[in-house]
Amino acid sequence: MSVSGRFYVREMANGVWHTGYGLEINLSLPDLGHPGRPDLLREITAKVSDRDAHLLECLAHHDGRECLSETGGKSPWMFIRRGRVGGRRPLVASHLPITHKATPAESAQHKATKDRIVETAGRYGLDAEAEVPMANRRSVSDAVVTGPGGLRIGWEIQYHHLSPSSVHRRSVNAVEHGITPLWVAKDRTASLIDRAPWARVDDMPWKDIVDRKEMVIRGGYRHLEVWKCVPSSERHCLLREGAGHCGAIHADWFVPALCLPEKKPVRIEDLVLQSATGESVPVYVPSRGSGRAGRHMWVSAADRALWEEIVNEKTPLPAVPAEEDDDVITFAEQEVDRTCRAGEDSWFISDARPLRDLDQPTGGFTLPRLPTQRSSDPTRITRVERAAASAALGCPPWELGLCASCTQMMRRYGRNAAMYCNVCRTALNGR
Repeated sequence: MSVSGRFYVREMANGVWHTGYGLEINLSLPDLGHPGRPDLLREITAKVSDRDAHLLECLAHHDGRECLSETGGKSPWMFIRRGRVGGRRPLVASHLPITHKATPAESAQHKATKDRIVETAGRYGLDAEAEVPMANRRSVSDAVVTGPGGLRIGWEIQYHHLSPSSVHRRSVNAVEHGITPLWVAKDRTASLIDRAPWARVDDMPWKDIVDRKEMVIRGGYRHLEVWKCVPSSERHCLLREGAGHCGAIHADWFVPALCLPEKKPVRIEDLVLQSATGESVPVYVPSRGSGRAGRHMWVSAADRALWEEIVNEKTPLPAVPAEEDDDVITFAEQEVDRTCRAGEDSWFISDARPLRDLDQPTGGFTLPRLPTQRSSDPTRITRVERAAASAALGCPPWELGLCASCTQMMRRYGRNAAMYCNVCRTALNGR
């Protein structure tokens, strides 16, 4: 049931009974009502599989009053998660079990996508296996594709909501076993987006997937573009909002449809092959003041190498998830409601999950000026200097060279080229 873009969430409460310590927990207080137990929040938000399932109890059930969940054939035992209401993220207690069970249609989609990945890998001569357990048995990859160089890509098809902590835990587990995770979503609000290397496809009927209809990567794959910020540029300035140009050199990542000129879309078959061969690689671009933790994306190996040289750093995939503003817990400091709220639709309204797959650029990087003369070795041009100058001068990199007089980089070769830059030419003509 939805109302004005929101949907109702059932079975939530702001209090719970801790059977281990024999105390009442108020989830709306920063210290949960027990300042002497600083580890309490970590303990109660642990995965149910990692703790006693009977650790947290419905307050109504504990007090001997009616527990609507138990009378409805469910459990009086609870787990803690974050709600979402009015931009706030309160802690709420929900009755077990409340895990998502895939519908027949979702299960068919999931299986069809997994089979298509494995079959595609086989056609390319790559080793592929479905339902691969990790060595420690803590998780299972939907499919693992192994490239000719031994690179292993663990495909995770996730067509329903999964908590960010689960995405992180399973991704870390994969990396620890030498597997690069590649998560597949069909929803722009999926929590896995930008939590790990990912790709988004269309929400296609399972039969279309089986029939091998085109399956385009709609999000998660980008291309690097470098340009000179001048009035003739088709792109906006990254440093100035609205009109204006700064004269600097910008570099940023764009989805294929927003590249200039527009690039061909990447299909899932392309990513199966390119990720396994290393032609396409994951990259993590930290936020540069946008308020986001950062962006995960798949890019060409050449683009990643150029980006790392431009920014003069190699940013590894984050070992721990950066906490985003959207994830910060909100404490309303209210009285505990001891009534069981299981099944009461109108009691708690939760905002719809926000869009995470955004087409906007990442914020990019700016080179303040064109490269200057190198007194120690004027003949050596680095890759980043070549890319920046090529964008600034509007010529392909192979037409670049050094002015015969001042050694400033210029358009030295090709049609309409010259031996001297404009400044030196003016000076020579004035002699």
